[in-house]
Amino acid sequence: MVPPVMSFRQTFLTFTRPVPMYALAILRYRRPLDEILPHVEAHRAYLRGLKEAGTLLASGPFEPRAGGGLLLRVPDEDGLAALDRVRDGDPFTQLGLAQYELLPWYPVIGLDDLARL
Repeated sequence: MVPPVMSFRQTFLTFTRPVPMYALAILRYRRPLDEILPHVEAHRAYLRGLKEAGTLLASGPFEPRAGGGLLLRVPDEDGLAALDRVRDGDPFTQLGLAQYELLPWYPVIGLDDLARL
């Protein structure tokens, strides 16, 4: 009998210690900046809540100002669902102002440094 094919993550985790999931979130504005700016404080208040909860490690706008990026620590128990909740809870998403691209990430080099953040 042929064994089932394992994903990269399954293979990687089989031969190494468990790796916590992080994620990169890329936000792209869907509206002109002058329509975004009145809602920035609500967005940042939401992000401060994620930071206090230990989910958000860092965030900030891109240059030129067409969106921004988030570095997230994802809970082990429900990783992808947690990322959906981060996206769906953001006022920018709720108001249709920004689109999220969520990229689950399993860092190898620098993992210990991330764990200290």
